[in-house]
Amino acid sequence: MTIKPLKNISGAFDLPGDKSITHRAIMLNAIAEGEAKVYNALLGEDCMATIECMRKLGAKIFIESDYITVAGAKKIKNSQELFVGNSGTTIRLLTGLLCGAGVNAELDGDDSIKKRPMSRIIEPLSMMGAKITALEGGFAPLKIKSANLKGIEYKMPVASAQVKSCLLLAGLFADSPTTIIEPVKTRNHTELMLAAMSADIITRRNKVIISKSKLKSIDVYVPGDISSAAYLMVLATILPNSYIVLKNVGVNPTRTGLLDILKICGAKITMLNRRTTSEEPVSDMLIQSTDDIKPFVIGGDLIPRLIDEIPILAVLACFANGQSIIKDAQELKVKESNRIDTTVNMLKKMGARIEATDDGMIINGSGALMGGVEIDAGLDHRLAMSAAVAGAVSLDGVKIKNAQIADVSYPGFFKIFERGEQ
Repeated sequence: MTIKPLKNISGAFDLPGDKSITHRAIMLNAIAEGEAKVYNALLGEDCMATIECMRKLGAKIFIESDYITVAGAKKIKNSQELFVGNSGTTIRLLTGLLCGAGVNAELDGDDSIKKRPMSRIIEPLSMMGAKITALEGGFAPLKIKSANLKGIEYKMPVASAQVKSCLLLAGLFADSPTTIIEPVKTRNHTELMLAAMSADIITRRNKVIISKSKLKSIDVYVPGDISSAAYLMVLATILPNSYIVLKNVGVNPTRTGLLDILKICGAKITMLNRRTTSEEPVSDMLIQSTDDIKPFVIGGDLIPRLIDEIPILAVLACFANGQSIIKDAQELKVKESNRIDTTVNMLKKMGARIEATDDGMIINGSGALMGGVEIDAGLDHRLAMSAAVAGAVSLDGVKIKNAQIADVSYPGFFKIFERGEQ
């Protein structure tokens, strides 16, 4: 895939459905009583992996032209062949669900999944009574044997919405209440949806308590994914004379760290038609180009609210007038790639003044990227999309190897660049 430099970009854009919410809408309705429709679902590779897994476990899921119909499994089946592909959300949430449901199952994934740490879910699930075996070091494939679970109080050592959601799904089946305490508040899509589906769940700041519950199916309208919006927002902010409108963007406060940083940078963003849809806050957005991009510091409690947007924010930092710092982001090391190293290497190759640190990176903005190189995205969809934006705002463009990995979260992503002026 070759991305040529763009002069500007304008127009209105519809975004793919939010990946996190799509996973949860499918998975939770697949174990609920009744039948539901999921509108604007993301049908990228990750969410398709969740659909296929839930079908094997007994749910009836039909993909229609405008929505997905999900009929809950009356009984969750044993399964020895659950393949999650590249999806960390699928394997972690599904492990909690299967341990709670007391079935025998085996979960596996691609080479990227086999490198991602699963001990962070195995340890608390084992405390609840789950029987899980993994490869040495706590890596997939995971084998689950039927067991009855008891509730626990668990203080999470690392802020992770996937770990929290895994334990919440296990807690749906446990004999006593499960209490989860987060070090920092993470995205709360699971809690909002469980409450809407009649789960016995209580949320108090950084503490969530869930008790054994039977879920009732609900229709869900999935908002546009703010993590996908990030690429367009940064592109329009950097390219002169750009003016775009993004429709139906999810703006859950646990996900809007991106907007906080863009405001610090001086980005011109106007929120339009704010509303709530399926328990989630939604807004349209107007974004215009910015002449003077200011540097920023990302760290602390902000990290969980924008962890997926750090690679594209690093691209933005290259055009800031000064030094930007990203810290406290060790979690980047255990994503689809080590995103500290892969992001720094990508931008350095394109001429950025950037250095990796143990927990992030330091970027000295120069107002330009050279480009004219090839970037291998490997198995990391966010690296592929960040490289594409970097190429579009560079002097000489970029070639991207394994660009198709962007389909994991944003099918049709590269059509964006056909709408810009070269």
